[in-house]
Amino acid sequence: MSKYLFLVGTAGCGKTTMTYAFRTWMSAQGFDSITVNLDPGVEDLQYEPEVDVRDWITLEAVMQEYQLGPNGAQIACADLIALRIREIVQTLEGFDTDYVFIDTPGQMELFAFRESSREVIDVFGTENTAIMFLLDPQLAKTPSGLVSLLMLSVTTGFRFSVPLINVLSKSDFLSDEEVARVLGWGSSSDRLYDALVEEMQDPSGIPSIGFLHAMDDVGAYRGLTPVSSEALLGFEDLYSLIQLCFEGGEDLYKD
Repeated sequence: MSKYLFLVGTAGCGKTTMTYAFRTWMSAQGFDSITVNLDPGVEDLQYEPEVDVRDWITLEAVMQEYQLGPNGAQIACADLIALRIREIVQTLEGFDTDYVFIDTPGQMELFAFRESSREVIDVFGTENTAIMFLLDPQLAKTPSGLVSLLMLSVTTGFRFSVPLINVLSKSDFLSDEEVARVLGWGSSSDRLYDALVEEMQDPSGIPSIGFLHAMDDVGAYRGLTPVSSEALLGFEDLYSLIQLCFEGGEDLYKD
């Protein structure tokens, strides 16, 4: 049975590049995988998806048919995808593959916060689905930015109730010192609170330590996995985490 990995994150975090890079890395390791584009508005992709939602729905066609602007059409597309998702999954069932990487729309709210996305996840099957939440390094490198991203991550995980892996994307954009600092914040609410106190001049704007500890209760500090899509770094660690989600750590391929 194929395992489905949805790549989710804020605009510009590198979902499309990550989809291409992870597929490339998997192929180099001898693992079979395919890609799915779930963004009806994307114009250029770095990869040729085996399944493309644009074969069913495009942003331009929805704008014309329903006389909508780009934003309204994006919302309409999200709901239309849910109506056609069974056809899309039936197409995927024609592929014999281990992993399916699903590139979601650039604006994460179109996937993470639309009720129609629950239907999408349900049709794929929650027992063989996980989410990779990509954290933009330019936001994550400040304590307040990281808090915001972790809140989005735990909200996404809470909405869909499937395993979620936090990925620090484009980690090569940061220095080694910055990466180490972000990883430390991402694993400890106390460290993150201390960093917030140091960063923010107005104490009234700092979340309480109790709030940050509460985020711990819903898995905010599960740790971050740094990757570089350009250099293909960090994918072995990420693959191991994915295996833990699906196979209890056992590799798909055994001697």
